[in-house]
Amino acid sequence: MHQRVSRHTSRRAFVLSGAVLALGALAGCSMGSSVSFNGADITGADFGRDFRLKDPSGQERTLADFKDKVVLVFFGFTQCPDVCPTALARAAEVKALLGPDGDRLQVLFISVDPERDTPEVLHAYTAAFDPTFLALYGDQERLAETAKEFKVIYQKVPTGDSYTVDHTSVTYAYDTKGKLRLKLSHSQSAIEYAADVRKLLHAA
Repeated sequence: MHQRVSRHTSRRAFVLSGAVLALGALAGCSMGSSVSFNGADITGADFGRDFRLKDPSGQERTLADFKDKVVLVFFGFTQCPDVCPTALARAAEVKALLGPDGDRLQVLFISVDPERDTPEVLHAYTAAFDPTFLALYGDQERLAETAKEFKVIYQKVPTGDSYTVDHTSVTYAYDTKGKLRLKLSHSQSAIEYAADVRKLLHAA
């Protein structure tokens, strides 16, 4: 009788310990790296590691300059008819939605049109959306290197006696440690962007 009771107790303890381990695994999963984002999680990507470009004042900038902030990076040009102004207007809305956390958001606009986007033009353009937004630029060679690093495509397209520039319209999001974390679609809303930025700001 005693032996049968021991077997039953042992079996029950085994089942209970298994259940505890399973719950622990689930808890670890929900509280660990499996944070749900609206954008595509590209944590650990081997591209978009850094840049070396100038701001409108002529100061050379890299990701290290924006430590402790979530950084949103978007490629575009000031004469863009719709995509670029929409992206920057959305970024301004995201900053407003974040409230006090908006001070820890840095928006970077990298020009793909160095011929027309002079430092003065770039400064005026981003300031029209938010004075903290920063435009960056480089010569044709530096731009090509940066675009390749970020897997961004851009191409000049003739339009009558002028031209426009077709370009990749995604936004990249970096966490406060300068690591690339998300690829955000142009079709996503400001609310979705803000939710993802907030998660990056408050990540452990």
